[in-house]
Amino acid sequence: MSQASKTVLITGGGTGVGRATALQLAARGYDIAINYSRSLEDAEQTKADVEALGRRAIVVRCDVSKDDEVRSMLATCEAEFGRLDGLVNNAGTTHFVDLADLEGMTESMWDDILGVNLKGAFFVTRAAVPLMKKTGGSIVNVASIAGITGVGSSLAYAASKGGMITMTKTLAQALAPEIRVNSVCPGVILSRWLKDHQARVDQNIAETPLKKASSTDDVAENITFLIDGGNMVTGQDIVVDGGYTL
Repeated sequence: MSQASKTVLITGGGTGVGRATALQLAARGYDIAINYSRSLEDAEQTKADVEALGRRAIVVRCDVSKDDEVRSMLATCEAEFGRLDGLVNNAGTTHFVDLADLEGMTESMWDDILGVNLKGAFFVTRAAVPLMKKTGGSIVNVASIAGITGVGSSLAYAASKGGMITMTKTLAQALAPEIRVNSVCPGVILSRWLKDHQARVDQNIAETPLKKASSTDDVAENITFLIDGGNMVTGQDIVVDGGYTL
């Protein structure tokens, strides 16, 4: 059982994998800082569910692509908890653009995706490091198999997740020995992101050895392991895809 005072910040923590991770870590004794950018109602519900497990929780609005907002969020975490033992860079966005439609990937779409998925993860990590180094801890970046295969919702999304995987390895070296840094690479996840893309989900499941898609809890279990265990694991990428990339 983890110490009761340990705290984790989860970006995009109100929904999907972020929410599932918040609940799993709360059940292990962690207090949770829940970041959101638009989904206040979902973040508040996750906060209430964490508190129902007997843990403290705060909700912090922040656009992770904006460095000033990120630094303010970390200042709030320090003021509220006084420490930070874990960080889950889970905030993400995409635009569904066919990979061959190069003109369809507009500059604003590119900047939006890379800004949140890659630059945002760096901004949050950078702002969190001074606080995390006081106690040591673990950072988990939520990437995607799109960053391995180059196939995903769009070219920019795949590029952002490939960059996140590489950044994870660099940060693992730069922040050792006090802080471990790893990533997880989910395949298709049964969540609201793909609710309008059932044909894509069905095709992926058909091509997956385990013949099913991941649940948000499946992915959260691996994140939770890397935050609350895995003390000799750093610079690694854990693929959670039912064997799809075999």
